[in-house]
Amino acid sequence: MKESHKRTLYLGLDTSAYTTSLAVVDQEEHLVLERRSPLVVGEGSLGLRQSEAVFSHIKNLPLLWREKDGLTVGSRINAVAASTRPRPKPESYMPVFKVGEAFGLFFAQTMGLNFLPSSHQEGHIMAGLWSAGLKQGRFLVLHLSGGTTEIVSAYEKEPGCLELDLLGKSSDLNAGQFIDRLGRLMNFEFPAGPRMEKMAESGREGFIKLPVAVKGSLISFSGPATRAEHILKDGGRKEDLARAIETCIADSLTAAVSNLSVQKDFFDGMLAVGGVMSNRYIRERLTGKLQSWKLHFAQPGLASDNAVGLAVQAARRFRV
Repeated sequence: MKESHKRTLYLGLDTSAYTTSLAVVDQEEHLVLERRSPLVVGEGSLGLRQSEAVFSHIKNLPLLWREKDGLTVGSRINAVAASTRPRPKPESYMPVFKVGEAFGLFFAQTMGLNFLPSSHQEGHIMAGLWSAGLKQGRFLVLHLSGGTTEIVSAYEKEPGCLELDLLGKSSDLNAGQFIDRLGRLMNFEFPAGPRMEKMAESGREGFIKLPVAVKGSLISFSGPATRAEHILKDGGRKEDLARAIETCIADSLTAAVSNLSVQKDFFDGMLAVGGVMSNRYIRERLTGKLQSWKLHFAQPGLASDNAVGLAVQAARRFRV
């Protein structure tokens, strides 16, 4: 097959605290391959040590690539993007992301490919923009996961290159940590999000109320979490408490957004990404509370950790 007839592909790698992810898109940003392997967390634990996660990623990445389904037949990879840190900040660092960076650099240098160092947060946001079908513009982004609770301004200044400005955040616990902390007390396996959401379906809205602790654009979940723990220990109904936790997260975000000193007209819309944002009730409540915004969500399957956004970044940055 002539080189000119080969399909051009772009590879993304993400090695986060709890998931090994690999994705490939083509020249037109069609998803060609997507693989993920959740890291195994011991029963009763709230996470993994970085050394444990690093070892798991080293084992997982070759296995994910081995399942590439004949990907290279009639195709050529042009560029590799990897999340090399949690956020696009000089001081941002976690050992787990060095695994994806090392694999990506080795592959790119061996094959003579372009390499794009990115961040876990940029990958989340690009996956959200791509899956929601949003064009290049400026968006207010709600990023909620086990490791992040942030409100950022995101602008794709050049194809595949995001410019992020932090506007609001949690001052203590992240939203995912809030859920996991109570989930452990309810004997849920880690991560507790899916079980919490299922239990909340039988909960009575408003029967239990947790405080909303927001000052300006700073959100605190430690106080609501402590209150939730007391309610649980006092015999509060778990289903009602699960619904109250979801309500507290959504209402805290709403309050923080309302306190921002920004104009809606400055943005082309609002985008919600991160594993917590796969929760259907939180999505619905935010949609109702923030009706004046053009609110978009990452597709549920791409709200949690994945490498699709990184592959899209590589395609946009190095499109031929």
